[in-house]
Amino acid sequence: MMTKGGTVTGRKAIVRSALGMALALALGACVSLGGGGKPPAMLLSLSAAESAPAGATASGKVGDAVLVLEPEADQRLAVNRVPVLMGGGQVAYLTDAAWVERPARLFARLLADTLRARGARPVLEEGQSAGAPGIRLSGRLSEMSYDVAGQAVVVRFDALRSGPEGQIITRRFEAVVPGVGGKAEQIGPALNRAANDVARQVADWMGG
Repeated sequence: MMTKGGTVTGRKAIVRSALGMALALALGACVSLGGGGKPPAMLLSLSAAESAPAGATASGKVGDAVLVLEPEADQRLAVNRVPVLMGGGQVAYLTDAAWVERPARLFARLLADTLRARGARPVLEEGQSAGAPGIRLSGRLSEMSYDVAGQAVVVRFDALRSGPEGQIITRRFEAVVPGVGGKAEQIGPALNRAANDVARQVADWMGG
């Protein structure tokens, strides 16, 4: 359909492009395309919304335990920076915040804490295994980022559960927290909420 000023499709494309540029400009100095610069003003971590109380125990044979392994991650997530998805395949990083450790390692610890809080079976982390555990939980952390266009944080985990007899089950888990501004003090807590949401989904799936 044609209009006096051009096609409706053309106008929609211009509006989308202008919106994307406005959102990118709104982030301003909050993002950087490079890895250099001064140290970030804020360090981020993940804290479990569900955690076992002091003195809580879980007993069983080694074969009953769950071993939580650090998931694989894309190169952009294999650093201590917080990715910002700019659209069109472009990725920047928050300049005023960074993770205290690799996000994949933080996420693995969060998964272990959440599973441990359920108390269904002993939960081990890398370096703690005294033998062959009954179940291994690994996978790939494919997203833990801030999306500029959607003004939301996204955490996505492709879980891989392997059993003692070679059984393998995979499942994708995702959580999105919308309505998040482009500042570190908003993005950090939102990422923690999304990561906990995914951890709870995984714990439910694991039967914990």
